[in-house]
Amino acid sequence: MEQNYTEEKTFDKIDFTQTPLIKGEYENCTFLSCDFSNSDLATIVFMECEFENCNLSIVKLTKTAFREVRFRDCKMLGLHFENCNESGLSVSFNNCNLNHSSFYHTKLKRTTFRNLKLHEVDFTECDLSSSVFDNCDLTRAIFEHTIIEKADFRTSFNYSFDPEKNRIKKARFSLAEIAGLLDKYDIEID
Repeated sequence: MEQNYTEEKTFDKIDFTQTPLIKGEYENCTFLSCDFSNSDLATIVFMECEFENCNLSIVKLTKTAFREVRFRDCKMLGLHFENCNESGLSVSFNNCNLNHSSFYHTKLKRTTFRNLKLHEVDFTECDLSSSVFDNCDLTRAIFEHTIIEKADFRTSFNYSFDPEKNRIKKARFSLAEIAGLLDKYDIEID
């Protein structure tokens, strides 16, 4: 069976909940104001694509490949990135809502997370080495056995994790939010 290959195409205001995106490979494509909510994107390959102002909430990502893919102003609730194709996984997020999503056991070295809502996001056993969390709200985000060496959290807030259960060497934090590293001790800092 022939595989669909689409290159340098713009998809504008398409409701993929009614007509699913055709399985295949998409390279240098742009998706503008599209609705993918509850869609099945399994096995689709996205290379150097951009999603802007799209709804990707509760999308199925089984073996989906994201290679140098940018998400901007997207609603992305409840996504399971751990189900993605790990080969070449490379993403960046700007001004998105990723609440209740999971990056369990994924490798996301040098990933940019900018102006995001990351409430209750699971980063358990994730490799976030040298990643940047710029102005992100990490309320109740889970960091367990996570590698955040050289990661930058200086402008982010509401994070809480145990430095003894995560690898944090050379990670950067702001003085104002440093209390999030001491939560387990149940102490008051004034």
